[in-house]
Amino acid sequence: MSRENKSKYAILGLLGLSPMSGYDIKKKIERSTSNFWNESYGQIYPILKKLVAQGLATQVVEAQLGKPDRHVYKLTDKGQQELQSWLVEPAEPQVERIEILLKLFFGQQVSVADNIRHIEQFRELQQQWLQKCQAIEQELQEKGIDNPNFPYWLMTVSYKLHVTKALIHWCDETLAKLKEND
Repeated sequence: MSRENKSKYAILGLLGLSPMSGYDIKKKIERSTSNFWNESYGQIYPILKKLVAQGLATQVVEAQLGKPDRHVYKLTDKGQQELQSWLVEPAEPQVERIEILLKLFFGQQVSVADNIRHIEQFRELQQQWLQKCQAIEQELQEKGIDNPNFPYWLMTVSYKLHVTKALIHWCDETLAKLKEND
């Protein structure tokens, strides 16, 4: 399935947890996968439409008093099979677009002080991510133990914690090298 839009599977996976509206999906992403996988409303709604057209999800319109109708999507058996088929495939390698590395690659063209400033800002951002991930981990520990998805959710947070700590360590090493040249 190379070059396929994996956003489809993110949404199928969320619908596999429970029926949701597009708004519910966006909010669930913000509270769960946004540290490693994010979707915009502009991506969610067209994908939901395609999932329904492909028979992978159903749509039910719920009338709401004083509010617009709520469109709730539910995974079909075919959608569950499609999700499970994708889940057992190996993950494709990805090349990340990392702006800080691009700037550092061309760092000779600006002052060492500019490079130091970039790395310090990047390190601060990683510190913020670390705090956020630690808070998510703590919240999961407090609330998620009875949920069968809990160990898997905890594994994704653990991944981000490890990566963030490694990036902070990389920042410290890089800053030390840059300061030697300052």
